[in-house]
Amino acid sequence: MGNLVVIGAQWGDEGKGKIVDILARDADAVVRYQGGSNAGHTVINDRGTFIFHLIPSGILYRGTLCVIGNGVVVDPASLIEEMDHLQGQGVKFGKNFVISQRAHVILPYHKAIDKAAEQSKGARRIGTTGRGIGPSYADKISRVGIRMGDLLNPKVFRKKLEENLVEINWFLEQLYKVERFEVEKVYQQYMGYADRLRSHVVDATMLVNRMIDARKTVLFEGAQGTHLDVDLGTYPYVTSSSSTAGGASTGTGVGPTKIDAVLGVAKVYSTRVGSGPFPTELTDEVGAGLQDRGKEFGATTGRARRCGWFDGVIVRYATIVNGFTSLAMTKLDVLDGCKELLVCTGYRYQEQLYRDMPADLQTLTDCEPVYKRFKGWSASTTGATSYKALPAEAKRYLQYIEDLAECPIDIISTGSKRDATIILKNPLKTLSRPRSR
Repeated sequence: MGNLVVIGAQWGDEGKGKIVDILARDADAVVRYQGGSNAGHTVINDRGTFIFHLIPSGILYRGTLCVIGNGVVVDPASLIEEMDHLQGQGVKFGKNFVISQRAHVILPYHKAIDKAAEQSKGARRIGTTGRGIGPSYADKISRVGIRMGDLLNPKVFRKKLEENLVEINWFLEQLYKVERFEVEKVYQQYMGYADRLRSHVVDATMLVNRMIDARKTVLFEGAQGTHLDVDLGTYPYVTSSSSTAGGASTGTGVGPTKIDAVLGVAKVYSTRVGSGPFPTELTDEVGAGLQDRGKEFGATTGRARRCGWFDGVIVRYATIVNGFTSLAMTKLDVLDGCKELLVCTGYRYQEQLYRDMPADLQTLTDCEPVYKRFKGWSASTTGATSYKALPAEAKRYLQYIEDLAECPIDIISTGSKRDATIILKNPLKTLSRPRSR
């Protein structure tokens, strides 16, 4: 077997957690490569319901190494809380869980800046979770960030913290009128976190590369989705990291030639959290029905997701920029009972028809979607494990999506449980890597 990246093809919340959980049984390691605790995955199996924010869901498998890569920003308090919660559910943490020394740390002032900046934007709010993700990445790019490895060296950490707080406290007080942070209080708090996490902090880049060189199978897990990518998404209504396939290399230190395939995950309809353009959004009872049946509320924030018809334009674009080799389609069962289904095949704006994703935000905001209509189905698909068992209308719908995206469908999810899945082809098992010379 080879190495696979799993990426959301829409705006996140596509059900990547379940897909990663299914594939992780055949992986030696699962590596998270970007984002922070603003992401959320829910996995339901015979042991119960597990919610993940930072920790790869592969932690549920014995013998699978779970890695937080250098491209992730880590909130130690949130991570420890997640570990404690999972341990209470019987999950064990030892040598099976590591954090990159190069991963940047979220500090209390990042959260303060995040919340204050969002509030000051008024109608221009992006919809950030206020968890300090963006400001932490901003510090990283500004070369003043503090990394997990710094926490293991108290002198280095204190010096960097003191230097940062000189400017940040002035910034918070003068611009946002927010209370300042005391060096000693933050220092002591984070030294406690360091003691708890010390045994898990390693050079993850070398560890993962050595596993690949030893012909181990590695699954790379992205957070959010393609259209929240800071470069290629619906900017500025995006996250602050590279959630597309390129981020798997920069966020782990594994070269692109060592990655064999990319699996895109998409719902059979569309959802989006927060602000930003959403051409196929439904604000009527049909959208409300999708939201209700799909339980479209965030695992991390609890926020309701905006719902709409499947958008073939954004998924085809995601296929191109990520180089998807196959797709996993989720939540097919949510469409059960819909009399009619619509699929967006293009956008019309100022008498021009767009078949490809426009980069211009105004075009995306004001365009009219062009739809192809499909007959729905009344039979239940919930829990189906065989493609043959699907209604003919569901097959036609999926076939059209496959043709529109120009990418084959390997996996179809028909429910929230692990076994409610149709696996046409396991993308990990069909990969193979040449032996190193």
